[in-house]
This record gives sequence, structure tokens and C-alpha cells, in this order.
Amino acid sequence: MDIEKANAETTQRMIEARPVVVGLGKAIDVIPGMHENLLLHAGPPITWERASGPMRGAITGALIFEGKVRDEAEAKSLVETGKIKLEPCHHHKAVGPMAGIICPSMSVFILENKTHGNTSYSNLNEGYGKVLRYGAYSSEVLERLRWMEESMAPVLGKAIVMSGGIDMRALLSEALHMGDEGHNRNKAGSILFIKSLAPFIVKATSDSDLASRILQFMGDNALTVLNPVMAACKGMVDAAHGIEGSTIVSVMARNGTDFGIRVSGLGDQWFTAPVTIPVGLYFPGFTKEDSSGDIGDSTITETAGIGGFAMASAPAIVTFVSGTPKDAMNATLEMYEICFTEHRYFTIPYLDFRGTPTGIDIRKVVETGITPRVNTGIAHREAGVGQVGAGLVRPPIEMFEQALLAYAERYGF
Repeated sequence: MDIEKANAETTQRMIEARPVVVGLGKAIDVIPGMHENLLLHAGPPITWERASGPMRGAITGALIFEGKVRDEAEAKSLVETGKIKLEPCHHHKAVGPMAGIICPSMSVFILENKTHGNTSYSNLNEGYGKVLRYGAYSSEVLERLRWMEESMAPVLGKAIVMSGGIDMRALLSEALHMGDEGHNRNKAGSILFIKSLAPFIVKATSDSDLASRILQFMGDNALTVLNPVMAACKGMVDAAHGIEGSTIVSVMARNGTDFGIRVSGLGDQWFTAPVTIPVGLYFPGFTKEDSSGDIGDSTITETAGIGGFAMASAPAIVTFVSGTPKDAMNATLEMYEICFTEHRYFTIPYLDFRGTPTGIDIRKVVETGITPRVNTGIAHREAGVGQVGAGLVRPPIEMFEQALLAYAERYGF
């Protein structure tokens, strides 16, 4: 088995993938395998019994939004009896931030990888604070979701089609040169995304007040572009998944209880370990004791070579996740030690335009004992409270050890 050749092919496919936002559609109509009694969630598979507070809250809120339940008790009953199925977003070519819940009637971004032909999906970003992805489901949260579906989504969908599509690889390349890292800091990327769509949003509706509200909603949310960025990264890593003999990680994801990875050369098997609590900065009135375990599919950004791996491009992120600009630089430099190659299109000005570390190699993680750096939001441990901070986290090394042992067994080493 020529591992180096397999890893070169894997990372080349990841780097050369060119995901483009081409449309917006209802999840039940466009996501493969979606049906009316299915909810998609972040991370590896989870049950109601083992789900964290934010995950249970997001499941409950989604089922209320779908008109299937009135409260958490009814949601619990539907899930535990199997009338409502829970499956990972990753099993359906999709990703979602934090709890990552995608329900049938939600609108999702549709991305096409123009290089390899695969598709990927993610939902719309609600903004900060008390939002569904952090487990909140108050009337205010549900009212916002309904407005997004009934008023915003139809206009946004038309605008995307009229624009001819948004090239997310090109957008990310530019955003990294403007101070983003693509995971927790997306201020530049969101501005670029809105700039590309604004003229078409105005043209897509005759209601100027609605167009104005949509633009203000998107403009006030520095995470507007996070979801299409995540879907773009999903498209990149999916193009690199399933390469025989590859030791490159193709998925990292958390559900609030378990952290899980998949490896390109090991098929669809999950390798999991308990999540940890992020270390970071908390909003006033909250402490580490209020924090839920690490949660979300947004680690797909690090898997594709940005996020925590591109912190050197975004020294200002330390004001949000803690640390110093030197720490941000060192985070990126450390990640080169566990990656197979450097990105061709994602480059870092402060490192003389060196490509970001790309292609987490399970061999290097186990050999060095260095685990990936991840930037993340922090959810309250109880449903309904929402975001309480942001910080840094590292995946448990046990997952990489499990994967390496499985690789040795499969390939006869």
C-alpha cells in the first residue's frame, strides 16, 4: 500500500474542489434521504437518552417548528418511540453549526463542487444569542425561524440563482487575506457574501421594505456566511473521502456528547470519544460551570484546512476566543506538524503567503501527540439559554489511536 500516494490524491482532491452556492431549497426536497419524520443533527449518531441539553433543546424546537409537538416531553416521546428518527447531517451530505438541527421544512443552501460534481448542504444562520442551534426554542426563536422561511428564503433563493452562484473557494481565499479564519471569525467573508448577493436581493422582490430587512438581518450577523462556508468545506472533504489507503481525516464533528472522526481510507466508520469543555472567554454572568460539552459540525472547517488551522490569518480572533496574537500564529505553525500538505488557494499573508496546513494525518497525530486546534462557540449546558461564550478545544487523541489501529487491521500492517 502506497500511503503517500493515497494521501497525495486525497489532499489534492480536497484542495482542488470548487464548491459553488447554486441555490436554496427545502431540506425535504433537496437533501438526499430526507423525509418528514427525520431530523438531521451535528456530530456522530446520538440518541435522546445520551443527548446534551442544547441538542435536546434544538430537537424540541425543530419539532415545534414542524408542528409535530408542543413541548419537550412530547418531543422526547416521539424520538424515543422511533416515530421521529435522528441521523447525522454527515450521513446526508449536510452540515450544521452547534446542534446542527436540520428539519424537513427548513431551507438549505445547495452547493455544487464544480470540480468533482458532488453536492453539499447547510441551513441558514440565525445570528447570535438565543437561537435554535444553541438549544433555544422560545417564541422569539420560532418567530425568527418562520420569518426566515416564509419571507427571507424565497427572496434569497431567487437572488442566488440570479447571481449565477457564489464561488466559496474564491470567497474564502479572499476572506483569509482580510482577517478571517473561516470558523469563528467570518466578518470579511460575510461582507463579501452579502456584497455578491445584495444587488440581486433588491431585484428579487418588489417589496423594498422586505429587501431592506433581509439585508439588515444578514449584515447585522457576522456569521451569515458560516453555514455556506461549512457546506463548502463539506463538499471539499467529501470529494476526498473514500480514497483507498488514505490516512487523511475526512470528517471531524461533535454532538455535545461524543466527538467523532472519519478517515478517507476507512469508509464511513466513526471513531468516537467523549467531548471536552472548550477553554475560552465567557459572556458576562457565565462561567465554565455553565458550559455544555463541545458541539457542532463546524469542525469541518479545520478538516478542510481553515478555522483553527488558519488562525495566523486572523490574529484579532483572540479577542473572542482568548489568547494573544502570538498564540494565533503558533496555533497555525503547530498544525503543519500533523498535516500532509499545504493548501494551494488558502494562504496566509503573515507567513509570506504560505498555504494553510491541510490534510490531518492520523499517523502524525498519534506519532506527535498533537491534536487538531479547533475554534468554537460555547453553548449553555441547559436547553433554552443559548450561547455563553467562545473558545478553543482539542479533540481527544483516543479517536485517532482507534482509527490508526483500525487502519492497521484493515490494511494488514
